Amino acid sequence: MKNTFRTLRFCLMAVVTIPVAFGAMQVYGQGKAHAVIPGSGHAVEGVGDDFEDENWTFDYQLPKVYNLGDTPTAKNLPLGFSANKRWHEGQKRGQPDIVARIETPPEGLAGSQGALLLRSKTTGTTHPSYQQQQDDFIANVGDLVGKIPVSQTPSVVTRVWFPPVEEWEQRSGCHFAFRISLETNAVNQTRFRRAAYDPEAGLYWPGFFLNRELPKTTSDGKQTPDRYYFWLKATADSRAIQGPELKTMGWWTLGMSVTPNGEVHYYAKPGLEDLTAEDHVASSFPFGHQAVLFRSFFFNVCNGDNGNTWSTPFVVDDPTVFVVK
Repeated sequence: MKNTFRTLRFCLMAVVTIPVAFGAMQVYGQGKAHAVIPGSGHAVEGVGDDFEDENWTFDYQLPKVYNLGDTPTAKNLPLGFSANKRWHEGQKRGQPDIVARIETPPEGLAGSQGALLLRSKTTGTTHPSYQQQQDDFIANVGDLVGKIPVSQTPSVVTRVWFPPVEEWEQRSGCHFAFRISLETNAVNQTRFRRAAYDPEAGLYWPGFFLNRELPKTTSDGKQTPDRYYFWLKATADSRAIQGPELKTMGWWTLGMSVTPNGEVHYYAKPGLEDLTAEDHVASSFPFGHQAVLFRSFFFNVCNGDNGNTWSTPFVVDDPTVFVVK
């Protein structure tokens, strides 16, 4: 059976408030010595997914939410959701146009018969924007088990299948992202009220972003290579952190952990083996925030939103949330 070591039962009470050597990486924060490997501890039961249920389905609840920037689109409620209630559409951006359980791509996890395909064509509004847009596919962690305090060192690990280069959308820019939703202590100060804790003001979403750079001709007439690489979001001053390049396609293992000091730690490796200390990519306090609660994780699929071109087909398998305590 797939991931049989993840059978330990763990009950979590809801909280309402309170290497593969990739070469030189830019590491921020306290770094590798203080990081915790994603997948440490025990799997949190009831969230994440292995997509082994042959009857796995997603109810799109069309029309989907369209990306209107900072404008709420709650008028499109109810949101799309999976039959097992573990996934849902975001309120700010719609779910991918294709959310489908498929046969696991070749050389997947041992025993895996099913994985999830995510793909979109219309990622902006109902009219093409001709700009890069994204759809969100969100794991329903908060409603099922509650927000997880960082004192429990939460982490999430997923496997992602990247298709052969000939199947990628022919566009430079971001194509895919794997992200977490965190909450920090934040206040909203008004003229007539005392500062009050506001969880919405304290939300932020660090993660892995996968970019493609198409070949181009330089000023000296040379041709640059077709590049595929991760960048991470972000340093305390909002700069991107350089991540590993994809030298090979196929399966990759990605993970993020959050330690009790509120720091985020990123790990990545090609293949399906469990993450180790050698797979540490970077550590940071994204945007200068110190996390207090882990709310969820999610995937983004992106395209050029021209009304005709589909996003690159990505497949995810076995995303799992862990806690140490």
